[in-house]
Amino acid sequence: MRLVRSCVVALALTAFACGGGKNNGGPKTPDNTLPPANPIAVQRMVEGVTAAKDPRMQTRAIALLREAIQIDPNLWEARFDLGVVLANGGDLANAEEQLRAAQKIAPEREEVAVALAEVRRRRGENKDAASGLEDFVKDHPGAIEARTLLVTALRDSGQHERAIQNAREVLVRKPGDATALAELALCHLGKGERDTAQLLVKQALDVNAKSAIAHRVQGLVHLGGGDDAAAFQAFSKAAHEDPRDTTSRLNMGAVLLRAGAYAKAAEQYKSALAAAPDESAAQIGLAAALRGESEGKNAKMLDEAKSLLEKVLEREPHNVAANFNLGVLYADSLKKPAEAKPFFDRFLDDAPKDHPSRPEAERQVAAAKAAGGKK
Repeated sequence: MRLVRSCVVALALTAFACGGGKNNGGPKTPDNTLPPANPIAVQRMVEGVTAAKDPRMQTRAIALLREAIQIDPNLWEARFDLGVVLANGGDLANAEEQLRAAQKIAPEREEVAVALAEVRRRRGENKDAASGLEDFVKDHPGAIEARTLLVTALRDSGQHERAIQNAREVLVRKPGDATALAELALCHLGKGERDTAQLLVKQALDVNAKSAIAHRVQGLVHLGGGDDAAAFQAFSKAAHEDPRDTTSRLNMGAVLLRAGAYAKAAEQYKSALAAAPDESAAQIGLAAALRGESEGKNAKMLDEAKSLLEKVLEREPHNVAANFNLGVLYADSLKKPAEAKPFFDRFLDDAPKDHPSRPEAERQVAAAKAAGGKK
């Protein structure tokens, strides 16, 4: 799940008090211990949020929100909104910094905990995202949104049993929730328990036939069973139910890539990028599609693929998929194994030991070393 929250101020303007609104279960350091917010800072924040709604005014929005923070460093809402604006613009490192600061000031706010975890997930830091969310739900057991995201972060970091435990906890508090059932299905699918996942997806769709996430998980179940056609159909339904959800487009692109339909895959990744211009997975997928479509001959396509992967690595130097794909592009498409080696080395340093691309990366590194020794 990607951070797509629109920038909406979360404070009670009528009170002009930092942290207005309902919190989630009684923090150790409640908002009302903060001094009243500076009204000039609040005004700058409101102006910044208004500017952020216009894609052409992002620089102005960031400047206004930074000014608000400079005037009143305790205005956590301004830090939160700045973090969201920066994240939506792809500046994940600075977004995380602002959201960490917001959480330090207002540790009880669920929206801050969720936004911070989303940014960490986008940076590939699923374990850190899970750890932060676990601390939050321990203090705020009724925080359903945070716990649901915790399930995702735990699952993505390979902690399937703990993910299942938290998904069940969501269902205890919100019985029959289609999203929680779909997340639970993904956990079981991650453990290789496809039949259990299929039953849970059916439950989710029985509860809500229009659930985009349930259709998406249905697609993954079909994909795990080798039925690419049924998977593609399910992903298409998910995209129809939620046109803003880029994940279904990414999954459709992946199915088409696997089938060698590179031009059609590129269309899906471009659609995802139209909705989320800095979506790393879409940029990596589009690069792979362009590389496949070029057949190593179309220099313009290869240059575009290279540029896409370099943009990802500028933001996320340890993105294993981007490093592997750029290594393959240099080694196989551009015939430059020596320039490919650093990317494969970085991939091998960062990728899990059981990553399916590890053998190929090791082969490429060995070939590059052998070629270097012959010179």
